[in-house]
Amino acid sequence: MLAFAKDITLKKPTHPDEDKNPELKTYMNYQRKINNPQLVYHSLKQAKNKLQENLQAKRKNQNVPENFLEENFSLSHRFADAPTLLTMLKKLINGQNATQYWYRMNAYYTTLVFDCMKSFIETYNHMIQDSSEDTKEYTVTDGVEVDFADWAYLFFQDLDFHIGKNLGYSHYPFAKRNKAIEEDVEKAIQKGETREKALKNLKEKYEIDNISIKVLLDKQITYEDLELFYTPVKNHIYESLSHKQEGSWGSLDGETPMDQAYNLGSQMKIWVWTPRKKAKKEE
Repeated sequence: MLAFAKDITLKKPTHPDEDKNPELKTYMNYQRKINNPQLVYHSLKQAKNKLQENLQAKRKNQNVPENFLEENFSLSHRFADAPTLLTMLKKLINGQNATQYWYRMNAYYTTLVFDCMKSFIETYNHMIQDSSEDTKEYTVTDGVEVDFADWAYLFFQDLDFHIGKNLGYSHYPFAKRNKAIEEDVEKAIQKGETREKALKNLKEKYEIDNISIKVLLDKQITYEDLELFYTPVKNHIYESLSHKQEGSWGSLDGETPMDQAYNLGSQMKIWVWTPRKKAKKEE
């Protein structure tokens, strides 16, 4: 199984305060309707199928859109060609289907997963809106649209690959970090530094990993970076998320990191994402 920031295999999540908070209850009911492993799998599968069809059409000398990669892999096409992306997708699908291991993804892979999920969720949500029977074959949700911004907030460790690029989503709270990094990079560039040097100088301050810097510089993925590292599922990599914490800024006494994440997610659903959705409907 692919290892995200939080355990995607967790079924029917709960929050200790949801019965006291109607908005939190609504949010948790929504979370319980999503089959996250299936959502990830079908996102990757759709991308792989599209890419294979495109490559097969090219081999047959059929007309194919010149901007296919850019449209379907808006971020990841910058660092990999079609055959390499296909290899990566096959590795990701194999990892997602492996139930005995957790597979950790580097920034190249998380960027590709982001592209795939963004595309599939848009397709899936259109089917839900059209009441299409095709949604039943996916078993992704119990008939609800997937909020991509919310999913990204919960399950991606960071969106450093988002820095400097407008993807049509704010992805709060990652946006605050990304804006700060982007502003510091621009200041350094104005002083005469290269983008690469600026990012490397900011690496320690913002804890940016080396591969994220490669992605931000659009450096082509290497053979070494194609590897997915894994660990047996018996190693409880998400155990700390269920430990209660002492009260601190942004958390309450006795609240686990998972509780805190759901609590903040429910608030952002109201403050950030709901107004954005209403605005889109009014356009």
